[in-house]
Amino acid sequence: MSRKKLLNIVGARPQIIKASAISRAIRLHFAETINEVMVHTGQHYDKELSEVFFDELEIHKPDFNLSVGSANHGRQTAMMISGLEEILLEENPDVVLLYGDTNSTLAGAIAASKLHFPVVHIEAGLRSFNKMMPEELNRIMSDHASTMLFAPTNTAFRNLMNEGFRPDNSPPYTIDNPRIFLTGDIMYDNSLFFAGLAETKKASFLEQMSLEKGKFILVTIHRDTNTDNFERLENILTTLKSLSEEFTITFVLPLHPRTVNSLRKDHSHLLDELSGARYIKIIAPVSFLEMTLLEKTCRMIITDSGGVQKESHFFGKPCLVLRKETEWTELVTNGTTALVDADPERIRSQFVKYFNCGTDLSFPTFYGDGKAAEFILGEILEMIG
Repeated sequence: MSRKKLLNIVGARPQIIKASAISRAIRLHFAETINEVMVHTGQHYDKELSEVFFDELEIHKPDFNLSVGSANHGRQTAMMISGLEEILLEENPDVVLLYGDTNSTLAGAIAASKLHFPVVHIEAGLRSFNKMMPEELNRIMSDHASTMLFAPTNTAFRNLMNEGFRPDNSPPYTIDNPRIFLTGDIMYDNSLFFAGLAETKKASFLEQMSLEKGKFILVTIHRDTNTDNFERLENILTTLKSLSEEFTITFVLPLHPRTVNSLRKDHSHLLDELSGARYIKIIAPVSFLEMTLLEKTCRMIITDSGGVQKESHFFGKPCLVLRKETEWTELVTNGTTALVDADPERIRSQFVKYFNCGTDLSFPTFYGDGKAAEFILGEILEMIG
């Protein structure tokens, strides 16, 4: 039997990391049956995406890079659709894989579905129920252009059913007769793998940072709703500085250079206060393995990242979310994640609650058994025969 061709479309570093779970499962379990082709749209330029990045994380290097770069949503998406269309016609894959909710996801869904290639959407069914977020529109439209939809959680699976997807559809599966699955999350697969890799390859990182396990708070802030709105950013940072002093515990902030430069240019007094604070440690952005190690060894996580929220649960850490809503609603319902927005009082009250709760929190296995990638590939092979 000839190998089936699977086209993996990614556009940013987080998606490459997600796709690595699929690449690893192909290499370990499906090498004789699946030929993988990786396409990077170049949606986000990231200097970390070097040979070292792919080698260190044992990730399949892109076979194509469209190098689209930053642009307004319409122009960026249009350039990606055009580039992907050419690759699809050249490669003629049996199936196209998409991840998450970026413009690359949407472009891949449009290009592939219009050329009648079956689309597989991983992380299907996630909803924040806020269509002001471009990610929400990307998720919804990609789901409705897909033939196979792999939902990582029960909540995501129910969201798909609420939108008219039927779990009892019979084969053959098509864009008009799609199949939805509850799979668990491939990032849980990755977290188990990369946590072990991090402890091996980054064993001295905590010591280099003068950090002790369980004795620091990890903070990540990257969404423009926070970094580009100074009132929100000031509320967040001054509250965290106050909490660090009150509880005498170090807050580690790997801040993006754009955020630091913005503070330095327009709000140098706040940056000076933070830089001089005894329990605030501002560091440069860290590598993926270093971030994994920080997540695994911290006491609590404060973030506006969707992925980091989920990883906090993987590693059993309570999490404050600096947003008004989240696509990972089951974590909020579970009580181990709290939506605090940029409200100083909510940030403080939830921080105190989590800081004092000790080991009273429970972290159920919402995200599967760590073998989601194997399951997904097995179902894809069954569909395309």
